[in-house]
This record gives sequence, structure tokens and C-alpha cells, in this order.
Amino acid sequence: MTSEIKQLQQQLAKFAADRNWEQFHSPKNLAMALSGEVGELTEIFQWLTPEQSELLPEAKKAHLEKEMADVMMYLLRLADKCDIDLMAACQNKLIKNEQKYPVDKCFGSAKKYNEL
Repeated sequence: MTSEIKQLQQQLAKFAADRNWEQFHSPKNLAMALSGEVGELTEIFQWLTPEQSELLPEAKKAHLEKEMADVMMYLLRLADKCDIDLMAACQNKLIKNEQKYPVDKCFGSAKKYNEL
């Protein structure tokens, strides 16, 4: 998985370099672009019931796929520019979350760790 992510990051870097877009890809700009794409992702679900959000029609699901790809690509690009191993960061965060949310205290609960 890590090598696939690294390969995708290299493809994204080449894509940007080929277009002379490196000058625009500061961490600040990438974070702002990521935020915009997350907004577009959120818009797909806006006003839907929870049930509707789980049963998207094919056209909306295709739109969702494109927006999710945009989010992931900006996140990968940001991680690359900031020299962050995103897979390692996720593994570390999962370990911390397992400690903050022990199964015996949070099973079936949506409470935040400080409310358990």
C-alpha cells in the first residue's frame, strides 16, 4: 500500500511539475484547495436523509467518486510537500484512538473520549 501511495504522489508531483504548477502548491494553498474539495464532497450529501446518503443513485455515486479522488489527491500532495508519511501518520493516529476510545467504554456510543 505504501509504495502505491508513494507512486501516486510521484505521479501527482510530475503532473504539477509538467504544468509549472509547483509555484502554486505551497502547503497553505494545498490545504485551502483540499478544504474546497471537501466542501464539494459535502455538498453531495447536503439535505439527504441518512438513508438516502447510503443509497446514492449511480449518477451521484459517480460524482462522489470524482470528489473523493480530488480530496485524496490534494491530501497526498499536501503530505508530499510537507514530507509526511501519511500511512505512518494514520497508523500512529489509530493507535492513539484505540487508547482514547477503549472498546469497553465506548462500544455503541458516539461520546467524545473526554465524556466517556
